[in-house]
Amino acid sequence: MSEGRAIPEATVARLAVYLRVLGSLADGGLSTISSEALANAAGVNSAKLRKDLSYLGSFGTRGVGYVVEVLRERISTCLGVTEHRSVVLVGIGNLGHALAGYGGFGSRGFRIAGLFDADERRIGENISGLCVRSMDELDAVIARESVSIGVIATPADAAQEVCDRLVAAGVTSILNFAPAVLVVTDIVDVRKVDLAVELQILSFHEQRKAAGLKAVL
Repeated sequence: MSEGRAIPEATVARLAVYLRVLGSLADGGLSTISSEALANAAGVNSAKLRKDLSYLGSFGTRGVGYVVEVLRERISTCLGVTEHRSVVLVGIGNLGHALAGYGGFGSRGFRIAGLFDADERRIGENISGLCVRSMDELDAVIARESVSIGVIATPADAAQEVCDRLVAAGVTSILNFAPAVLVVTDIVDVRKVDLAVELQILSFHEQRKAAGLKAVL
């Protein structure tokens, strides 16, 4: 990886997509791939792909392309997923239940170390081999399992309190599915996933497309 070069957030997001695509290609037995083919599979243009990969250093062979396993290793190292990271999930409602049952975390380098909920009716429930725990156990599990990433899938009014508890226990990165803006210190990274906002963005594009069609007609 090139020393001293800050990698833009958008590039990091695309690197994760490239890694997923490369995993599928490797599973299919492909050993090499051209930049054009990889770009098409990832839904970007080849110039953007080459620029993104330039942050990882100089590799790839003209006329041959990239060795799939080598590129997977480079990207995995860059993203910090060469070893499993422990994650806790707080909030086992409908969305949290679905996230807890998702089987793809392990293959992407993440291990769910604990499921937590404040609702006593949820405590003790088994989801994909994991038992939902009381919030009273949160700090101990984070310390014992060296958890640095927390996922929040609670209602909005509980999200900040949960965030504060996670940070106080040692979590430094949070993936927030709650419809709330979290206040954290500079040392904590927060990624927000708001499904309603994403749908609104798609609605905007649908409106633009409809307006374009009307203009043509």
